[in-house]
Amino acid sequence: MNMQVSNGVQAPPAPKRLEGMQLPLSMMRDILIKTMFRRNIEMVSDMSKIICLPIPVTQELMDLARSQLLVEATGTLNANSGNEMGYRLTDAGKSRALDALAQSEYFGAMPVPLDVYHEQIKRQSIRNISVSRERLTTAMGHLILPEDLLDNLGPAVGAGRSILMYGPPGNGKSSISNGIRDALGDKIYVPRAIEYSGQVITVYDPIVHSAAEEQVDDPNSLRRTSGRFDTRYVRCERPTVITGGELSLDMLDLVYNETARTYQAPLQLKSTGGIFIVDDLGRQAEPPQALVNRWIVPLEENKDILALQSGEKFEVPFDTLVIFSTNFHPNEIFDKAALRRIFYKIKIDGPNQENFLKIFAMVARKRQMPLDEGALIHLLNNRYPEIDNEYANYQPIFLIDQMISICEFEGIPNQMTPELIDRAWANMFVKEEVIVH
Repeated sequence: MNMQVSNGVQAPPAPKRLEGMQLPLSMMRDILIKTMFRRNIEMVSDMSKIICLPIPVTQELMDLARSQLLVEATGTLNANSGNEMGYRLTDAGKSRALDALAQSEYFGAMPVPLDVYHEQIKRQSIRNISVSRERLTTAMGHLILPEDLLDNLGPAVGAGRSILMYGPPGNGKSSISNGIRDALGDKIYVPRAIEYSGQVITVYDPIVHSAAEEQVDDPNSLRRTSGRFDTRYVRCERPTVITGGELSLDMLDLVYNETARTYQAPLQLKSTGGIFIVDDLGRQAEPPQALVNRWIVPLEENKDILALQSGEKFEVPFDTLVIFSTNFHPNEIFDKAALRRIFYKIKIDGPNQENFLKIFAMVARKRQMPLDEGALIHLLNNRYPEIDNEYANYQPIFLIDQMISICEFEGIPNQMTPELIDRAWANMFVKEEVIVH
């Protein structure tokens, strides 16, 4: 079987016959007639685009529904429709469509069986990625980082397992996470929906998944692109899910829509083949230990356990680079067993004075703020000793933006003076004092 390869990732092959699809015939037939009922479609060519199956397979399905007297032919249409046969639901078909919709409102793209999706996950695994130093450096090019950070980060990203980044706030842990995402660079195939035990679970989410440009067929071209891969999948950038203080344990469960009677994949399943970032670990309502305990089986065994409304539990593949980011020391929020299961622990410290000045100069250039040597010497000699010379990556942006705001208010050109430095500094920290109520 010919396999299309895109950016090193093997594409899912388009189904050739109805019998090879590994879905219950009755389920496929019901999705067809529900789609006809809801979308009022008569042409097989139009239907094939909506249920995301090749025309010959869609025709097989239409013939099946016709043999069961759920669909009837309307006769040959005009030449504008390529002399295609039109179809419509019979009264029995409409009745069956309503019964099927009462059981599940799902219609449209045919789901991919979980076992079939499992095979595609292997073809595009996050652990197949080779991230070179050059690629990681390019993705992090806008950041000024300690020299040894990439030495630690590179192998961790290449392993595609789990990373804990910790250190004081404001030093770019979130920016580094985003840089890792940018370094991945290739495209994968995300199913619109998957099927398990007759239940449909929608996976593709435009908020999480960034679809690559679709190849559109030129009707005058001899070489058609359709049929090159299974269009039940959407070709996407590797997904990135970013959660922060709002993350709760129930977000990692299947979401059941009682009105539509369908499921939506949880966040970690949507991030398959990509990155799941847990930012600000320790700020969530649930304790960090409880959140990490939820990840133990996925991180160790490359599989996750989900549950249907009936209580039935089932396994789904877990193929995600999980990045935990926290301002706390790991020993404060995890026990040793949890720490052992996180493969890489990387401390992200504040910059030294040399890197701090590089960041300051870079931000000043971007913000069109002229540098002033006297003001900088004042900042380093008089202000930073007040906080034991602890530099942080966020501070140059904060101080320069404060000075720009003051200049705009005073109606003077952007400038840097010891006095403006002191006014900006006063806003960066709150003085310790007792407020009388």
